[in-house]
Amino acid sequence: MSDDAAAHDAAAYDPAHFHKGEMPIADHVSTFKGVMGLTKWGSLAISAFLVLLVVWFCTPAGFMPGFVSAIVVAIVGTLLLRGGGQAH
Repeated sequence: MSDDAAAHDAAAYDPAHFHKGEMPIADHVSTFKGVMGLTKWGSLAISAFLVLLVVWFCTPAGFMPGFVSAIVVAIVGTLLLRGGGQAH
């Protein structure tokens, strides 16, 4: 790396060039909402799938009661997670 490139990189990270509140954060907000949504709905899907497997294989009930239990967990979880509005 040349000296000019190093000087330019150092100037780009100079704290004096940072002005609080001037950077648009729309991309950060959309990424945060996407990650939180994926975490929330992915956790529900994994939970419902685990209920299906536990009832199916770890009890004598079988597949259909496990499937019904998983559907109930998915419906109740969806109702709770869709819930309400802004926290702040």
